[in-house]
Amino acid sequence: MARETREGLYQGVIEQDADGNYFCGPLLLDYKLAKYYFKLGDRISVKKVVSNTSAKSAEKYPQKAVKFSLAVADHS
Repeated sequence: MARETREGLYQGVIEQDADGNYFCGPLLLDYKLAKYYFKLGDRISVKKVVSNTSAKSAEKYPQKAVKFSLAVADHS
């Protein structure tokens, strides 16, 4: 992944797949963070990414976002 900028490593919208995984673009999101602190459709800024070690989802999502926040709106 790219080096972190003020906007984060990656920005996108929280979605959920047919298996119940929360994701943002190519990144799997930490399930508990996404479920309890965000809602589907929230635009987020990913701050930290690690390798996904889950046998269930690693093939589809090789990387997992473990630190993310609501994206700051661009007012320019």
